[in-house]
Amino acid sequence: MIRFEQVSVVHDGAPDPAIHGVDLTVPEGELCLLVGPSGVGKSTLLSTVNGLVPHFTGGTLHGRVTVAGRDTRTHKPRELADVVGMVGQDPLAHFVTDTVEDELAYGMESLGMPPDVMRRRVEETLDLLGLADLRERPIASLSGGQQQRVAIGSVLTPHPRVLVLDEPTSALDPGAAEEVLAVLQRLVHDLGTTVLMAEHRLERVVQYADQVVLLSAPGEPPVSGDPAEIMAVSPVHPPVVSLGRLAGWSPLPLSVRDARRKAVALRERLAGQMPPAASLSGSRPTRAHTGEGRTDRGRPAVDASGLSVRRGRIEALRRADLTVRRGETVALMGRNGAGKSTLLGTLTGLHAPAAGSVRVGGLSPHRSSPRDLISRVALVPQEPRDLLYADTVAAECAAADEDAKAERGTCRALVAELLPDVPDSTHPRDLSEGQRLALALAIVLTARPPLILLDEPTRGLDYATKARLVEILRGLAAEGHAIVLATHDVELAAELAHRVVILADGDVVADGPTADVVLSSPAFAPQVTKILSPQRWLTVGEVRAALEAAP
Repeated sequence: MIRFEQVSVVHDGAPDPAIHGVDLTVPEGELCLLVGPSGVGKSTLLSTVNGLVPHFTGGTLHGRVTVAGRDTRTHKPRELADVVGMVGQDPLAHFVTDTVEDELAYGMESLGMPPDVMRRRVEETLDLLGLADLRERPIASLSGGQQQRVAIGSVLTPHPRVLVLDEPTSALDPGAAEEVLAVLQRLVHDLGTTVLMAEHRLERVVQYADQVVLLSAPGEPPVSGDPAEIMAVSPVHPPVVSLGRLAGWSPLPLSVRDARRKAVALRERLAGQMPPAASLSGSRPTRAHTGEGRTDRGRPAVDASGLSVRRGRIEALRRADLTVRRGETVALMGRNGAGKSTLLGTLTGLHAPAAGSVRVGGLSPHRSSPRDLISRVALVPQEPRDLLYADTVAAECAAADEDAKAERGTCRALVAELLPDVPDSTHPRDLSEGQRLALALAIVLTARPPLILLDEPTRGLDYATKARLVEILRGLAAEGHAIVLATHDVELAAELAHRVVILADGDVVADGPTADVVLSSPAFAPQVTKILSPQRWLTVGEVRAALEAAP
């Protein structure tokens, strides 16, 4: 169905090709998973399938890409629209209408489908993706995850023979991600749809792949093959594979079910042991340093009581109570649209409470000036480009140092820690979505505010970059900074958070130590917890430490 013949892409002015020597076939009715670190060219490769490369993005395409026998060099995206449906990393760039129902119908209207067919398919897609209650909602009023589902639905309704998806589950809560993947499985198995997907959250998708294609470094030819065989050598792999490598399992399991069958001996080795005393869910040092000197961790950085917030006609938060203390890392979790981003926005003064109270560093955010707030709180939004305006990485870093009154080179050092191979001269628009997010994180962390708010901070990040981010945030928490992150990444919460707060329809429905909350919730439990249950392990790191300490 999709054929790459010695495909390379060189962007204008770039010294090296973005992708090189791609020789690959994706048969009809297969789900092919594209994996690799951030910035290796996954999005570029996907964009060659519907002709965005080279017709709209520029650059030079060498070799040949054919889809259902059509050469993308001679067929522009509009001439492939009846065959290929594509959703990029940024759903906002995908939308052309204002409401959910209109967006689902737009692609079919463009192809001239009969009205009765369009109506039936819109209803089917609304039900498949859990969008029925949102059908009349303005797209701009939806959460990032809800927008992601609408973007996916808009390419499903025309029933294309090929689906190309770039990070399709990155903004989705665990339940919504499972629903989307179940729909894709149905399309592949029942309708023979071909799916080519790039995804960093491999714990969600790798078990469904028929073929895995690994791009290990920029410009290097990919390696493709059986998912278990590729995962055995891949530098990016999910926790289930990490645990399998640690335990010496062969063949490597890709799903929790298969791993549980192999984990009997491992559970016996771990019997009677507890996670290390230094695990985050159990550690709570009493004092720490900040830029202002010694500070008591008992001092609240956030104190919200009975907080209600309205977004238009929607009550986004309902009588929510939340206290976050210095040195504490709190993960906000819950389904898409639960109110997580609204809560973060309220802490920065973007939204005024309809009822209740909220204080950040002793101030009421919505009544405080930006000048007063900037020294107390900083937010990294879901869309990192909102924080990027300079022409180069070096210029962004210099501006961040100046704004934060930090020592020259502070921001650049953070960028180098998160993105070791990005040159100073790179334009932010030439970075991948994950790299842009890492740059935005570095800019915000340069100021080292007492309260750091992160909205989906690992969206688009590979496992190595995420691990480096975790170490940076752990260091900041140890120094006394309070960190609140809204995330659907259960593995991140397990690695980093002292507490997990779960929101549902604007209400706080759970608030407690990470281990207590995730162990009691199958939807938010990390892979290691599911594999080794009923034992109380959260991460591969905890298991490794326990095995190394065992006699």
